Amino acid sequence: MICAAFGARAILPNERLFDLTIRVADMNDAAALAQLMCELGYETTKLEMQIRVERIMFDERCHTFVAVHDGKVCGMIGTITYPSYEHNDLSGRIVALVILSTMRRHGIGRALIATAEKDFAQNGVRRVALNTRLARGDAHKFYESLGYERNGFRFTKDLSTVAA
Repeated sequence: MICAAFGARAILPNERLFDLTIRVADMNDAAALAQLMCELGYETTKLEMQIRVERIMFDERCHTFVAVHDGKVCGMIGTITYPSYEHNDLSGRIVALVILSTMRRHGIGRALIATAEKDFAQNGVRRVALNTRLARGDAHKFYESLGYERNGFRFTKDLSTVAA
């Protein structure tokens, strides 16, 4: 279990200094995680998030970390580790990263990414991928500032109308 305390140090001009704890998420975080999903544009109730978190927690490939400031969850990162067809070793994917809008540009995202990368490395992951919406220019700059490179496109399709 990773639990880290960060005495955040300003790296970007707009970042402020404050104490932050990163810990593994648990079922008690469902309401806060639902709020964070809403901030990403995915309307989610506490009950829906409880069901999702329960599924995710029982999948050993998935890890969820939350950032806590003043006793309140203010950010989260969700990851998955998986084998791939392209490589002999494990790959990792950041499947969710969100910070409360009122807490952005304080180094929380950077701390969550660092925690996830450390967890990946400890589990033998050698490469990490993530997706972000085209409209999120600030997120693109953020990921690039951390060494992530643009290298392709993502295509999606809604299968709800396809007969099973």
